[in-house]
Amino acid sequence: MPDKKITAVLFDLDGTLLPMDENVFVKTYFGELAKKGAEHGCTDSKKLVSAVWKGTAAMVKNDGRVKNDARFWQVFTQEMNEEENRLRPVFDRFYAEEFHRVKDVVGTNPLAKQVIHGLKSRGIDVILATNPLFPKVAVETRLSWLELTLADFLEVTSYEDYSYCKPNPDYFREILSRTGKRPEECLMVGNDAEEDLAAEELGMPVFLVTDCLINEKNKDISGTPKGNFEELIHFLGLS
Repeated sequence: MPDKKITAVLFDLDGTLLPMDENVFVKTYFGELAKKGAEHGCTDSKKLVSAVWKGTAAMVKNDGRVKNDARFWQVFTQEMNEEENRLRPVFDRFYAEEFHRVKDVVGTNPLAKQVIHGLKSRGIDVILATNPLFPKVAVETRLSWLELTLADFLEVTSYEDYSYCKPNPDYFREILSRTGKRPEECLMVGNDAEEDLAAEELGMPVFLVTDCLINEKNKDISGTPKGNFEELIHFLGLS
């Protein structure tokens, strides 16, 4: 570990632990979701996808007054003119079942499990700091592709439990509040120069994994520790 004060490492999921081309992932995910929606009367796939995007945007802008899932379903059901109690169980079943088909378009990373278990064996807490835009069942499904479970983490951020999203620094404050951690004793590991570097605003150090690096705004990351996943292992002192 680069700093002996570090007691917890926060990991992003998509593009960090789980390698992926985000555009391919999203296209495949929406394709499968549209099929599921059609089975339950939502036959206009463009309308469905648009409503999901609008609900997602509402979560990203969430101000903490309600949980992210409440914001999503408020907007989504309004756009679809549907009832939450009819469609939410459909979505949850989708994420537990058909969502597994998306695994075919994401990469594999056997080192992810090694890193998580390696840190825990040294007494370091691990937190899954994935942007809480999905229900916990969807996070659980994606973790299973890495042979990991929710129980491997001290904390897992999902839309049922969190009221902010990256890159809002309040998202990281919410994690710290729920885990009792201080920013200076945590390390954020992610692949998005905007979303994950937001942790620095709280004084939390960041390591950027470059295998699936996202830097859409061309932020200056020259001073940020970074490297591929194998270099992360070395940075963490696990090699």
